Amino acid sequence: MKLLRYGAPGHEKPGLLDSTGAIRDLSGVIGDIAGDALLPESLARLAKLDPSTLPAVPAGERIGPCVGRIGKFICIGLNYADHAAESNLPVPGEPVVFNKWLSAVVGPNDDVRIPRGSKKTDWEVELGVVIGKGGAYIDEADAMSHVAGYCVINDVSEREYQIERGGTWDKGKGCDTFGPIGPWLVTADEVPDPHKLPLWLEVDGKRYQNGNTSTMVFKVGEIVSYLSRFMSLQPGDVISTGTPPGVGMGQKPEPVYLRAGQVMRLGIEGLGEQQQRTVDA
Repeated sequence: MKLLRYGAPGHEKPGLLDSTGAIRDLSGVIGDIAGDALLPESLARLAKLDPSTLPAVPAGERIGPCVGRIGKFICIGLNYADHAAESNLPVPGEPVVFNKWLSAVVGPNDDVRIPRGSKKTDWEVELGVVIGKGGAYIDEADAMSHVAGYCVINDVSEREYQIERGGTWDKGKGCDTFGPIGPWLVTADEVPDPHKLPLWLEVDGKRYQNGNTSTMVFKVGEIVSYLSRFMSLQPGDVISTGTPPGVGMGQKPEPVYLRAGQVMRLGIEGLGEQQQRTVDA
């Protein structure tokens, strides 16, 4: 299934994408694509629905973040060896973990606001993992059964704030609108191997990132198990698993950063595409 949320910001309704590409309204079945609706038994019930029996949603509705009421937005850094190299950093011996604040979450096609005074706002296409079954101290062999599905994430980053302003990475990662999520949550049964997915990103039509999840250092099961040693995971938690090379910071001979008035377009095979316009905050 391809689950989604549509409608005005803060008032999104649950929906699913039918085989024709039309949105069907799920609000008569579940309250939101969130929390317990992402448990395995809940997804199994949704999978039995005949989409043609659900109300059709008029074309042109805004698509919101594909997960509602996110509890934690956890990110993994330097998870592609070639991206670590372009960042002039060693490949980590264990996952680098940081957070995005929930106020960063926006829809896949919403504007991205460049913070006031920013000179180094950057892009990062990433595979998102959405937790279905929660737990702590999850065995790696069982970790994939805790995944509800996958989505596209743009881990927008302000590099000066992240690297040059002291403290942790979080201040450069969690600015408002720095976490576009969606368009869809594609359930795990439709993604037989999340480690064989091409992913890409363009700015103003120029392709900067063109990678594949096959080159991830730490795989999805490893990441889920690892994180669960330090925190319990709950249904609806979102994990962003790192980016391939081609970020603005790594461009040669000079870095390239975003400015207002540009368009980012990005996607992952089978998981859909995003498009954001950059604006001044």
